[in-house]
Amino acid sequence: MPASRSRHLCSVAAALVLTVAGPATAASAASSDASDLREVLFVGNNWDGTADVIKSSGDFAKVGRINVIPDKDQRMAEINADPIKWIYFMAIRNSVGEGHDQFADDMYSTPDGKSVVVSRPSFADVVSIDLATGKINWRVPVSGYRADHMAVSPDGARVAVSASTANTVHVLDIGTGRQLGSFATGDKPHENIFTKDGKYIWNMAIGDVNTALDDPGWDWTKGDRHITVVDATTYKQVKVIDMRQRLDAIGLKDFSDAVRPAVFSPDESKLYFQVSFFNGFLEYDVAADKITRVKTLPKNPATSEDRTTWVNDSRHHGISMNPAGTKLCVAGTMDDYATVVDRATLQEGTPVPASKPYWATVSGDGKDCIVSESGADQVTAIDFATGRKVTSIPVGDHPQRVRLGHVQADWTGPSGS
Repeated sequence: MPASRSRHLCSVAAALVLTVAGPATAASAASSDASDLREVLFVGNNWDGTADVIKSSGDFAKVGRINVIPDKDQRMAEINADPIKWIYFMAIRNSVGEGHDQFADDMYSTPDGKSVVVSRPSFADVVSIDLATGKINWRVPVSGYRADHMAVSPDGARVAVSASTANTVHVLDIGTGRQLGSFATGDKPHENIFTKDGKYIWNMAIGDVNTALDDPGWDWTKGDRHITVVDATTYKQVKVIDMRQRLDAIGLKDFSDAVRPAVFSPDESKLYFQVSFFNGFLEYDVAADKITRVKTLPKNPATSEDRTTWVNDSRHHGISMNPAGTKLCVAGTMDDYATVVDRATLQEGTPVPASKPYWATVSGDGKDCIVSESGADQVTAIDFATGRKVTSIPVGDHPQRVRLGHVQADWTGPSGS
């Protein structure tokens, strides 16, 4: 990245409270009687436009299914009538979509468990769907032509969504869809994280992941990639973290600085994150503002070393941490496995075979890591304590994001479904 585009950490770094919401992030039930709600996992099936709802722990049995594109005909008519929208729609299908449309990227339920909010990349929007009827409550188009990762505030009242082609994050009222604010990011905003106290939002911009210029020598062509931290009340920038400088400082000049999925430690002091092309993850000390450890995970000998064959510049994509902060769970996307890693020693467990695992989250009871196997259309639970597979549950076409949330206690699917 050119020096003129590099950023320096603001002096407020050490003063910020830097925590990430734990497993219950997806839908705080504070505003509802907990006895009326049931904790579940929402599994977004990106290519077929559905979300499977399964139990949040135990046997992870299926509870119901939601169609997240009930308005598909209307949306397609709009796209087909607008040449620019059609070009972007087809570009999404033939690039990040791997020949498929992207209809269900991310989702969170409302605090009352009555609706689910979904970002839909190919339709460049966010919708709220009534869980009882399956009908759309509200729809908000994002800036540009693609919606991506979201995050929900700790109180469940706000949702932040990345508008990836507009280098913008929108923050919406989860109940009404009203925009509360927005902020600028680096190129291609991706993951968003609210801090536990709800005061800050972290956004990770990953740059252009669809070009074939994947050799480290061409890394500078991928765009301006950095972490943007904003005040979650004013949406004003608080600081920018450019990992390029921090990687260079420890001799990792050939590493990409595109921060992919990330997770904070419970004590707020460390950030664990993946970067493009790397089979492993890095540890970042927030107060010291430096990368402190690098963990390289095993390669699958069957995985091609041709970087242009790796999906969207990923090698590994998906990382989570158990509530105690003692174990990490990593999705080895292109290496077809997931593994549990001891946080103190960084020693990985025996790899659990998985087909293109795309995401990792934590079960409702905190005992298991839940990995979406996008290549096998299933989600798999792995025991944090033993590192062994617990069970796999069939879901829809190309599961990606998996989020904890709530539904009404007696819910089994929208009426008529």
